[in-house]
Amino acid sequence: MPHTITKDEILRYHEGGKIGVEITKPCDSARDLSMAYTPGVAEPCLEIKRDPSLGYSYTNRANLVAVITNGTAVLGLGDIGALASKPVMEGKSVLFKKFAGVDAFDIEIDEKDPEKLIAICKALEPTFGGINLEDIKAPECFMIEERLKEITNIPVMHDDQHGTAIITTAGLINALELTGKDAAKMKIVVIGAGAAGIACARMYRQLGAKKIILVDSKGVVHSGRNDLNGYKAEFALETDERSLEDAMRGADMMLGLSRAGLVTKEMVASMAPNPIIFALANPVPEILPEVVAEVRDDVMMGTGRSDYPNQVNNVLGFPFIFRGALDVRATAITEGMKMAAARALADLAKEPVPQYVKDAYGGIDLSFGRDYLIPKPFDKRVLLWESAAVARAAYEEGVAQVESFDYCGYRAKLAADMGLITADPCE
Repeated sequence: MPHTITKDEILRYHEGGKIGVEITKPCDSARDLSMAYTPGVAEPCLEIKRDPSLGYSYTNRANLVAVITNGTAVLGLGDIGALASKPVMEGKSVLFKKFAGVDAFDIEIDEKDPEKLIAICKALEPTFGGINLEDIKAPECFMIEERLKEITNIPVMHDDQHGTAIITTAGLINALELTGKDAAKMKIVVIGAGAAGIACARMYRQLGAKKIILVDSKGVVHSGRNDLNGYKAEFALETDERSLEDAMRGADMMLGLSRAGLVTKEMVASMAPNPIIFALANPVPEILPEVVAEVRDDVMMGTGRSDYPNQVNNVLGFPFIFRGALDVRATAITEGMKMAAARALADLAKEPVPQYVKDAYGGIDLSFGRDYLIPKPFDKRVLLWESAAVARAAYEEGVAQVESFDYCGYRAKLAADMGLITADPCE
């Protein structure tokens, strides 16, 4: 948080909430009122009763996402409860609208029983085109998402898991290209074996990674431990390494999802040549870039902060993923859709950066390389690239409910919606 912003300013900003409801059709006469409500509203009701798919046509469902939490794992704040989490969920809804034009409504549910929470979310399905689960603690979050994906017919994504995974995978794809490393031969250390850590490790496996070492509060997740839940056990290796220091020795990549200051200069010095470090603890990462620079100059590094290069920011993911999913009426968000999002971000980072993006970051030079692996959130082209990639993947994987999908036409529509001029909508 910038030091120039005071607590009073922040509280005034949030006063009255950050989202509202807007009317999208005229309601200025008796005739309008008759169409908006009774008796006219009966006509779309009967049409939807006859054909449920028309719910996407005659309501706002095609552009409405539920941001749902029980407040048990709010980023940086922990289990603060449903009500206290509401400002965060409102903020998430703001980002949906600002970056992708998606209407989102926050729903804070005072329920910690996973089975009851699943039932509540399932019962909300007729209202929404998608569900963004948020800030639900592990391991319950895994089960809740998995079950909802099985029993609902709309896209469901727990952003704490998959948002970080998608963005860091994009960065890793480009880091591999720049360093010439082979994912299958890398030693990857993931510090933090919660929702995001497990999801990241799973996506890295899709890239071909074979040696992924999870480190939790008790040390290395290895096959000799008998205190592992099923999600951690999935990554338990037969290894003699026990401590973080052991794991970091010779590592090609470190992903930090833990706490400030956990990684030392000595650990960084012990890593393999040209290492990749994503230190994502916020607001202070596991190790600061300037500290890393004291011991070596061959590191490719990212953090969760906007004041350092390669910011891993989940806003690069969820608004655009749901935009693409909603626009083809997807029934799920698949692994292929998530990887398509990551590859789209990786590809966009190689494109020339518009001046308006550079201006938003103080006029600094931004071009593909060690300090620019991931696009910036204010790059309007993210919507064009990522949403189109997600929509196409949904259609190709058979989870879209549209009869046909014109990739070039969809990109052209997104570009027009953003006021962007593109010579080739298929580029």
